[in-house]
Amino acid sequence: MTLLTGIALLTLAVVTALAIVHTKNLFVAVMLSGVFSLLMAANFLILDSPDVALTEAAVGAGISTVLFLAALSLSAEHERDFKTSRIAGLIVLVTIGVVIYATFEQPRLGDPTSPVQQHVAPWYLQNTPPLIDVPNVVTAVLASFRGYDTLGEVFVVLTAGIGVLFLLSARPSKTAKAPTIPPPGPVEGLRHYMIPRVVGRLLIPFIFLFGLYVQFHGDFGPGGGFQAGAIIAAAVILYTLLEGEPQALRVVPVKFLKVLAVAGALLYSAVGVAGMLLGGNFLDYNVLRPDPVAGQHLGILLVEVGVGVTVTGVLLSVFFAFATRGKM
Repeated sequence: MTLLTGIALLTLAVVTALAIVHTKNLFVAVMLSGVFSLLMAANFLILDSPDVALTEAAVGAGISTVLFLAALSLSAEHERDFKTSRIAGLIVLVTIGVVIYATFEQPRLGDPTSPVQQHVAPWYLQNTPPLIDVPNVVTAVLASFRGYDTLGEVFVVLTAGIGVLFLLSARPSKTAKAPTIPPPGPVEGLRHYMIPRVVGRLLIPFIFLFGLYVQFHGDFGPGGGFQAGAIIAAAVILYTLLEGEPQALRVVPVKFLKVLAVAGALLYSAVGVAGMLLGGNFLDYNVLRPDPVAGQHLGILLVEVGVGVTVTGVLLSVFFAFATRGKM
């Protein structure tokens, strides 16, 4: 049954991808991209990767779709026609063929004797209980054993957010014709639509609560800072869509979001520096408490909070940069 479900989901994903490539309507392409992300999230769940599935659903199907729609509001509705090169098409087909051929040499799905299962995975599974004592080995690997990598990812997210904000802050030259933007009406957002507003108001508290659950339950189940940050950002975006940008910006000002984005990365770095000041190495959580295992728990908790704060700040800063472009 699981195999048939996986085949069906992959088939739908291929059909959706082909539809995205062939459609000329950019709005349809964005909606299909969200559908594709949901299908991939379901595939990750079947492959026993709930952490990745949560991230794909929250970021791929949720945040990314909203950001694509915001970007689409600054461009044309339909894709421009352009001449395609037969050589480029041939290169794409050859590349696809090489990738498919390479998959024949891959080990069987779930094979315990595959190279990846014989490298460091057994060491992680064997040493996580005595050294860190958390049920979710993924969290132990990302936040402790490979804490340097995750710190780098946090700064990559922060840098990407800064780059997008720089691009969106650019103003057209005086000689360029400014786009015509209709003045905002007396009612912002979807406040005049009763059903979306009532349902949205009911969902927003539960989305926030689920985000906090994912944030602070990542040691014991799927989740962590990346997923929690995306979920909390999705709740704020839903509130913005319902109440309008002015009301949302009064609740979460842009300056506050920028402080959040930087504060999370600084908190992660501060945990590493604290380990050095206490006589250990950078990002060595063992010295944070008298009991090394308790120190690991405290360090993982703090760095995951830093990840969640940065992700929330960056995603919302980028969203509001799109949503308020040309209005402020």
